[in-house]
Amino acid sequence: MLVKLLEPLNVPNEQIEKYGQQIKDLGHEFVYYDKKTTDIQELAERSQDADVIMIANNPYPTEVIDQSPQLKLINVAFTGVDHVGIVEAQDQDILVMNAAGYADQAVAELAIGLTLDLYRGITVGDETIRQSDEHHPFQGKEISGKIVGIVGTGKIGLMTARLFAAFGAHLIGYDVQENPEAQEIGLEYVELDELMTKADIVSLHVPLIPATEGMISASELARMKKDAILINTARGPVIDNEALAKALDNEEIAGAGIDVFDMEPPIPKDYPLLNAKNTVLTPHVAFLSDEAMERRAKIAFDNTISYLKGEPQNIVER
Repeated sequence: MLVKLLEPLNVPNEQIEKYGQQIKDLGHEFVYYDKKTTDIQELAERSQDADVIMIANNPYPTEVIDQSPQLKLINVAFTGVDHVGIVEAQDQDILVMNAAGYADQAVAELAIGLTLDLYRGITVGDETIRQSDEHHPFQGKEISGKIVGIVGTGKIGLMTARLFAAFGAHLIGYDVQENPEAQEIGLEYVELDELMTKADIVSLHVPLIPATEGMISASELARMKKDAILINTARGPVIDNEALAKALDNEEIAGAGIDVFDMEPPIPKDYPLLNAKNTVLTPHVAFLSDEAMERRAKIAFDNTISYLKGEPQNIVER
């Protein structure tokens, strides 16, 4: 079989070559592209003749899949697969795999970091000390004793809950399916409306699927306390971000830490959150740590090798 890695995985080339050799040792071909492209025709050309393609967070839309009738596996070195034409792929009996778990720690740590920045004014303090001759102390808050609402209690949500618990927070959570591990660390499950009403800190950790798109709407934001903050390291469209910007500008909530948007960066200058009050924004980097990239590469190549051996793993179900 011909295996093609269509984009870099943020690890040294030597590491890619080492993993690629394992594929070759099984009697298969391996091709690696070290530059990213989002051009549909270029992606189709790169995919030509491949039985297995490997991507990360690069979009792999339906138009490319339609031009790749030989494909048997799309191996996504990422947790979410909403950037892949997954319905089209599955309709054509193409397997889709993901690398769930590689960035649990990285995403959870950024959620904590965004919270600390909002609570202690780290970014504001940095700007103030560099740009002002006057002293403007920022009186912050502590996480300890606060109620943290975890929306989505899968692996990343659970890791985030554990880190918040280590700070001394009280945990409540919402999910369509309760996780026994979450309850073991003291998280109490409540309905979403109750969570939004009670939580001092709301942290989102749900995948982007039809049921979660826009789940945090103006009505959910209106339930939040005026001194509550919202953290989103999940997917941008799970929030009505225009409504969020209005809530921030009207001081209906105290702040937001946002790593994900309705589009991938660069963000248009007129995007509401760019100019909203009391926000800390990062450019979709929650998953991006040295350690996470190493784990991701290993999981992705293990997925490919498992498929080549006839023992597929980490299959994404419809």
